[in-house]
Amino acid sequence: MFYYVFFAALFIFMISLRQVNQFERGLLFTMGRFSRIKEPGWRVVLPIFQSMTKVDMRTKAVDVPDQKAITKDNIAVTVNAVIYYKVADSMKAILEVENFFYAVSQLAQTTMRNVVGEVELDDLLGQRDNISERIRNIVDAATDDWGIRVDNVELKDVSLPPEMERTIAKQAEAERERRAVIIKAEGEMMAAENMGKAADILNQSPGALHLRTLQSINDISSDQSNTVVFAVPLEVLRAIESFKKQ
Repeated sequence: MFYYVFFAALFIFMISLRQVNQFERGLLFTMGRFSRIKEPGWRVVLPIFQSMTKVDMRTKAVDVPDQKAITKDNIAVTVNAVIYYKVADSMKAILEVENFFYAVSQLAQTTMRNVVGEVELDDLLGQRDNISERIRNIVDAATDDWGIRVDNVELKDVSLPPEMERTIAKQAEAERERRAVIIKAEGEMMAAENMGKAADILNQSPGALHLRTLQSINDISSDQSNTVVFAVPLEVLRAIESFKKQ
């Protein structure tokens, strides 16, 4: 008789054991009422009278699916994102919300559409970090009562309608052409300034203009394949005569 009682007690003890992993917390319910939080390890849960719900405390990544939204300047876009969060209070995550994973995903989708609708397209494309931080702050504040802490939100992709993509491409091409014209004009202005300075120096030095002319003639005649026909100014002949006299 003793052996039957012993084995029965051992069997009940074995089926009462629950393992809580290091990354988990166990919420113990006694006759339907929350009792306490079980730390990692082997824990005894009395059958029939008690039950335990485990909560994963690790950081989770939720892929927010594509959301269609209209920006402040009435441009239709499709955006998606990924949100990283973790359970900060396991009791609230179970008692205050039915399914915190689903609730966080739905809240992130709604918040992303609302925030995108408050900004213009240029800001959405050029200030993703700021917009992601705004979404994170809103979702984090809304999930405090659920015991959830949002660590980060990243906008992954912003898709535009095909006609808007072509418009932006044309705008970018026009901007590149405008910059090229400005750079070319600045180069011509600098060249004109340098030529003006060179002309002033040549005018101030007697014979410098003649020497420069002779140097140019020498550079042109260095290539035997060229045939050069030019009229020699009288000033050049006079300069040559003056050099011979010296």
